[in-house]
Amino acid sequence: MSEVHVSRRARLRDRCAASTAHDGPADAVLVSSPSNVRYLTGRAVQGGVLLLGPDGHDTLFCPPDESAGGAHPADDLREAAPPADAAQTEPGTAAGVPSGPADAAPAGSAGSAGSAGAAGDAAVAAARLAAESGARALAVEEHHLTVARHRALGAAAPALRLADLGLAVEQQRLVKDEEEISALRVAAEITDQALGELLESILVGRTERHLALELDRRLIDHGAEGPAFPTSVATGPHSGLAGHRPTDRRVEEGDFLTVRLGARYRGYRCQIGRTFVIGTAPDDWQIELYDLVFAAQRAAREALEPGVECREVDRAARQVLEGAGYGQALGSTTGQGVGLEIGEDPRLSPAAMGKLDACVPVTVEPGVHLPGRGGVRIDDTLVVRPQADGGPELLTITTKELLAL
Repeated sequence: MSEVHVSRRARLRDRCAASTAHDGPADAVLVSSPSNVRYLTGRAVQGGVLLLGPDGHDTLFCPPDESAGGAHPADDLREAAPPADAAQTEPGTAAGVPSGPADAAPAGSAGSAGSAGAAGDAAVAAARLAAESGARALAVEEHHLTVARHRALGAAAPALRLADLGLAVEQQRLVKDEEEISALRVAAEITDQALGELLESILVGRTERHLALELDRRLIDHGAEGPAFPTSVATGPHSGLAGHRPTDRRVEEGDFLTVRLGARYRGYRCQIGRTFVIGTAPDDWQIELYDLVFAAQRAAREALEPGVECREVDRAARQVLEGAGYGQALGSTTGQGVGLEIGEDPRLSPAAMGKLDACVPVTVEPGVHLPGRGGVRIDDTLVVRPQADGGPELLTITTKELLAL
């Protein structure tokens, strides 16, 4: 993959040399978002930042106690550690607060400014190197940097004009290459395996929290780096809630059981959500609600095609639910992009702008929750493909039949 990363960085450099999103051309680029650093280098380094210098050299700044690893002879990426005097902000502000896991920050997060620690701020060191290398303008990810850290960059290299890179890297990440889609396929296979094994075990009497922990363990046992997002297990009145955090409620006969999980593999994340019934047979209201959500999910999946407006995919699902009086239950979105993050562009929502492209992976995840009773969610990860290639590629293949467990 190293040749791919070299090519990705070259495309970004060319784009910034022509013009950044808001502030004119820049001859150097500083990338601080952990997911964007990984996309451009193939390496996950906590607190690392990437500098595309004006001299054509690319440098990955890593804290001294972090090793990027994964070096390849075809990749000319250099590594450096920030000097101890690179920290410019006071402890407890942007440059002094360690970040979370290297690739855990959500898209557009402003709070994950990176890690500086006692060894100094990698972003400040990168800005200094850019200035020393003759750069006149440095494009930075303002949506990721805090105000304090942005000021620190200006103080460290006052001769540099700081331009806003905007979402240039995120836009470049939108359409996935086959290596990325292959990683997503493996992530989906791991997820299906973990969920399938759980369904073969005894569930009654076990808590939501215990089941979620077991799913996380099974993901890792099958080769995942970890969960793609916090695993959700929701039973009874909790079922159908989006983003429900597991509690100590125990699974009971007659419950709806909603499970949402995903594996992270080589940094790439997928998502699956399924709803089951605990007991010998579902009640009539459970069958009716499940069939409704399934119909909405199928309508949205069938709408996935290159050139289709993102809002039309949302509309396909929303119309089904509105026809049954549950339009407001769907929430703000029907789905979202996935890749190095859960929640990338595109958004499948009523206000979404733009059209779908081929080779863009998305989730389709409608749900209905009835307060006090529970509900249904059905989530899949798919890759947008033209009809000539067979239509959308379904990555998560666990059955969507309403099983009684």
